Amino acid sequence: MKNMVSLKWLLARMYESDVVIVDCRFQLGKPDAGREAYMEAHIPGAVYLDLEKDLSAVVTEHGGRHPLPDIAELTGTLSRSGIGNASRVIAYDDQGGAMASRLWWLLKYLGHDQVYVLDEGFTAWQKAGFPVTAEQKVLIPAPFLATVRHNMLVEVDEVRENLGDAEVTLIDSREAPRYRGEVEPIDRIAGHIPGAINRFWAEGRSSDGKWKNADEQAARFEGLQQEGQIIVYCGSGVTACPNVLALQEAGFTNVRLYGGSWSDWISYEGNPVAAGDEEKPKGV
Repeated sequence: MKNMVSLKWLLARMYESDVVIVDCRFQLGKPDAGREAYMEAHIPGAVYLDLEKDLSAVVTEHGGRHPLPDIAELTGTLSRSGIGNASRVIAYDDQGGAMASRLWWLLKYLGHDQVYVLDEGFTAWQKAGFPVTAEQKVLIPAPFLATVRHNMLVEVDEVRENLGDAEVTLIDSREAPRYRGEVEPIDRIAGHIPGAINRFWAEGRSSDGKWKNADEQAARFEGLQQEGQIIVYCGSGVTACPNVLALQEAGFTNVRLYGGSWSDWISYEGNPVAAGDEEKPKGV
């Protein structure tokens, strides 16, 4: 797949000079757990990037729970981590690809196409008997020059302006009960953006933990217009990223991320909130 690589693919190429492996493990609610897991064992040569310290900005009134990082700061972080414009970046996690997909999306947004998510993740790598280590790589900075693709991102004003537009599909990537407004364990208001349909991001993987192939991903998004614009969001802009990746795998090209997502949407008084299921029956 064009955005994913297998365990065996990485095993065969992990020591090639242009490959940079990035450990993105992170547990919501346990902010130190990912780095601690990395310190204990990781894929040889991997560097660690933290969701909240490296791949997000500081939380403010607006922008959501995981605001997108400042571009200059992010490019500096990437460069110091040994990621340059010529690097092939392989990102992995142990959260079903959610955190690795955040780095995947950020690098694509910065104009870097040679970035991939490792299918199955670290535990599967370890269970396969592939090498792990606690040794940390000596980081050699690499020049990284961003060419920002602004069209990949939407802000709250544009989402608001597109409400009710038949040419724009809003996809909520959260679990169905949160989308329907039945429960809300994290954000202060339950529900979803009016008009959004629900496609839980984790359903992009099969029961064995592998990502579904292009045809299976296309089946998840059956009925959506290939030529239409798709805006994807979640709670804070993180787990929307694997859905963006899945949509690309399925052949959709006009896919954009609402970076602040639900937690940003509800930070503005007056933004409408919907509950229940807005899915149209097939054939309608």
